[in-house]
Amino acid sequence: MLTQRIHSKKRTKTSTQVSFTFLIEKKRDGGEFTEDEARYIVDAVLEKEIPPDQMAALLMAIFFKGMTTQETAHFVEEMKLSGEILDLSQLTKPIVDKYTIGSSVGDKTALVLPPLVAACGAAMPTLLGSDEDFLISNLDKLQAILKCKVAFPLNNLKKQIRSIHCALVEQNAAIAPVDTILYRMREITATIPSFPLIVASILSKKLAEGVQGLVLDIKWGSGSFIKKPDEAEQLARVSTHVARRLQRRCVTLITDLNQPLGDSIGLALEVKEAIALLKGEGPEDLKKLIFALAKEMIRLVGVEGSTLSAEKRVRKHLKDGSALEKFQQMVEAQGGDSRYIKDPEQLPKAKYTRPLPATKRGYVHSIHPGMMARGVQLLALNQKKRLDPAVGVSHILKLGSQVKQGEPLMQIHYNDEERLKNALEYLKTAYRLAPKRPDVRNLIVKRVA
Repeated sequence: MLTQRIHSKKRTKTSTQVSFTFLIEKKRDGGEFTEDEARYIVDAVLEKEIPPDQMAALLMAIFFKGMTTQETAHFVEEMKLSGEILDLSQLTKPIVDKYTIGSSVGDKTALVLPPLVAACGAAMPTLLGSDEDFLISNLDKLQAILKCKVAFPLNNLKKQIRSIHCALVEQNAAIAPVDTILYRMREITATIPSFPLIVASILSKKLAEGVQGLVLDIKWGSGSFIKKPDEAEQLARVSTHVARRLQRRCVTLITDLNQPLGDSIGLALEVKEAIALLKGEGPEDLKKLIFALAKEMIRLVGVEGSTLSAEKRVRKHLKDGSALEKFQQMVEAQGGDSRYIKDPEQLPKAKYTRPLPATKRGYVHSIHPGMMARGVQLLALNQKKRLDPAVGVSHILKLGSQVKQGEPLMQIHYNDEERLKNALEYLKTAYRLAPKRPDVRNLIVKRVA
């Protein structure tokens, strides 16, 4: 018999007693799970009462047959209630968060947005999972700052949010633990791209954090598992419909990931770039994305009533230094040395730099972000399988740029010749040059609300 879960929200244990085979067959044949059946499945996963082979079969059936908006909402609610709920009811500020779908390469928005949004007047308790990043995570980047911690008990996290209104920490195991179990099985069964399972995973975690509003950044392109913009739009509509059914405000931006974001990839290099962005400086593509996401977030939860006033507020807090000050407070609250924020030149530096020369003249026709990220990972991984915070690539030449033979496509920062040799093949393969300038798409493709 499945044991009853205890939550802040009281509920009765489901009386559903059906076989897992029946539930697999029901979904295989296109049936819709009831609220009781969703609860029964979540309880079974949590209590390890469903055999792994049947859990795999169930996920595969969902992958092929999908779930309705109401069905997905049932799963979100039950998955949320499978663990702790972050109680921030005493907080006077509205709570909002951002989630990236499709992974990211060179994306510093997770470093920049929590302090920026907090400076603008909302609270942002960002708990990051492994599914938001590709190879090098934003938590890895934050730990390039000496002594900065990313793992916190929930009580400590609550205190930090109440005090400075932002945090950037790893996903707590007590939040939606069923999602962790399901995600591992989704990796094994190649069902990660299932839209209902993606939405159930994201919303269950974010609702358990107590968010009132959520902005999704859905990335499509060669650097994402979502390869077409219409697929990204379909996922955006599923996400917003389910969120609305659960009475949560949600806006989605569909963004292009056919090249890395910003000018650098690497731990300390990206922290340095994030600090520049918090001063209103830095690469134009990331500035554009940060403005778009931040103004959506503070408008969504009512800090400002219009997009125009929200943008003015964002610009103000970047210009007056309050966003950077909030970042410093966040780093200090997480045990980090704030001298690195005041003087980014103190961040770890590689011993050597060298350019990656273009093999011929032409235009940068395509860049494969995944290849570039893999190259940086090989450059950074030492013999103990730890990431060297000093290494990476910078001055990344972007799509449409004209280059002569021998001119640099990027600068490589490295500490070890052997690791450089391993990385070079990936970094070279990431670029494709052509005689004609390609059409360069807008970074922000569409807004779905």
